[in-house]
Amino acid sequence: MDPKTLHPELRFRSSRSAGSGGQHVNKVETRVELLFNLEASALLTEEQKGLIRKALRNRINKEGILAIASGKERSQLLNKQSAIRLFNRLIEKALQPPKKRKPVKNFTASPEKRLEAKRRRSEKKATRQKAIPHRGDGLLFFKHFFVKGV
Repeated sequence: MDPKTLHPELRFRSSRSAGSGGQHVNKVETRVELLFNLEASALLTEEQKGLIRKALRNRINKEGILAIASGKERSQLLNKQSAIRLFNRLIEKALQPPKKRKPVKNFTASPEKRLEAKRRRSEKKATRQKAIPHRGDGLLFFKHFFVKGV
């Protein structure tokens, strides 16, 4: 479904935006809030409403209204376009069917390969440990050099 078909059901509310802009920000209502009444929508089926309700439950209030606010730009028109773009993206993503999970194939060699890799990793880490010198084996240990045959 194309989210642009829902645009006639969108409502907008403007308010004063926060942030930089000086006197302009204090005088002009540039922040735009997009409101979409999901429950009263005549263009969506009950199944689509359920999918949107589930995917966007954090953005929908108790009355069933999806609210999207945009106040980053200094222009009301740009904020309105930004809110519409976000609305379109959210609706498209909510209505996309989830991908089916592909189960991993278990091969008979898998346990042996895993155990072999585990054994190799263990050997590699064992070689990193400090050597414990035995008398006369000629190893450098704690700044002392043990010479063979002493």
